[in-house]
Amino acid sequence: MIEVQDLTKRYGDRLAVDALSFTVRPGLVTGFLGPNGAGKSTTMRMIAGLDRPTAGRALVNGRPYAEHRAPLREVGLLLEAKAVHTSRSARDHLRALAATHGIDDRRVERLIELAGLREVARKRAGGFSLGMGQRLGIAAALLGDPATVILDEPVNGLDPEGVLWVRTLLRELAAEGRTVFLSSHLMSEMALTADHLVVVGRGRLIADLPVAELTARETTVLVRSPEAAVLTGHLLAEQATVAAVEQGLLEVGGLDAAAIGALAHRHGLPLHELTPRRASLEEAFMELTRDSVEYRAGVAA
Repeated sequence: MIEVQDLTKRYGDRLAVDALSFTVRPGLVTGFLGPNGAGKSTTMRMIAGLDRPTAGRALVNGRPYAEHRAPLREVGLLLEAKAVHTSRSARDHLRALAATHGIDDRRVERLIELAGLREVARKRAGGFSLGMGQRLGIAAALLGDPATVILDEPVNGLDPEGVLWVRTLLRELAAEGRTVFLSSHLMSEMALTADHLVVVGRGRLIADLPVAELTARETTVLVRSPEAAVLTGHLLAEQATVAAVEQGLLEVGGLDAAAIGALAHRHGLPLHELTPRRASLEEAFMELTRDSVEYRAGVAA
């Protein structure tokens, strides 16, 4: 379990993390989301003891990370895949880490096989592609068979097979009762992997809720009718939001399908389609964080 309690980090006059509190529970894949500059990486670094908080604290399995006598056996970390001795082979990198905790070579070989590194195990890690570096970083994170796994952008640079491997691995780890905490900018992948979300913006907590609850908040209804123009007037009178998708097809928010059907019936308007549409995670995230975006792209000339 990870417990973040009023965690705050200042860099001079800049407040990177602002009194942030949340709990990451075992048995779930918890996604950590936020726009660029939201404080995600800084928070993860403070959880891992790499940055000192200005105020507050972060506990992993009941203690600050630095107080664990055998941290590799408690927490598996991937914060920077390229944090390796570039002249060492993948196998020697893992063996060096294993030696610090008395982990035998059989575990190293098991992780090499698990991460798909068998063919490159003797090659220098400094020459690895981004994707192979990610695989090595994940193998290192799992070396001590930890109860808690913290991964920052774990699928960055991976091919489709690698992305599927990571997704399956994380869900299996959570099913074993481990605490799994990961960040990613890939909303489609997070929607397939995460059970729960912690969303931050400008260093503050915006949401802490299940994925299904977030997407259910942003539900619209597709309504098809040959009398779409007339129906639009009645919908607007009921304070619904209406967007024309194409001729005769509306996307309606603010009323559920039953209410729209009853409204159409009262006014004698035919309906050819009435389909509830749940927002994608990306759409729900963009709506949730629209006031917290620090770096916003401009419009092409």
